[in-house]
Amino acid sequence: MIADTHGLLRPEAKAFLRGADHILHAGDVGDAGILDELRSIAGLWAVRGNNDTGTWAASLPQSLAVEIGEVAIYLIHEVAELGVRPAPDGTRVLISGHSHKPLLENRGRTLCMNPGSAGPRRFKLPIAIGEIEIAVPRIEARIIDLASHTVLAETLASVYPP
Repeated sequence: MIADTHGLLRPEAKAFLRGADHILHAGDVGDAGILDELRSIAGLWAVRGNNDTGTWAASLPQSLAVEIGEVAIYLIHEVAELGVRPAPDGTRVLISGHSHKPLLENRGRTLCMNPGSAGPRRFKLPIAIGEIEIAVPRIEARIIDLASHTVLAETLASVYPP
């Protein structure tokens, strides 16, 4: 999981993503070239963030529901938009961006992740990226600081009950 690249795909982020089966970008991509680079690494799903403007971004949805290994995942840039674009019933993982603040927590039956920003540093927030490993019936999630390679947050969730 990656978010808020704002036109900067760091070599550390690319190295971290190598070997991934899927990449989900939670918006504020910043440049179509970022999407091309990510597609060269793994299958890609991406949503449009509030800073993704121009013709290149017009084809990006504002939210996206995908299923990976029996797990329903909902991708949206701003959590505040859930009132307008609610997650579908049965969503087990909610991935968002926008705040640049890494977040990983279980909210009821939903695992919520904001991988933080992998692009330009904002304030004193870490440069971070997320990882979710699906091994039904478990979901393991981590957020990694790209500079120090330390785990900022880690949690387990269950695929069941839906």
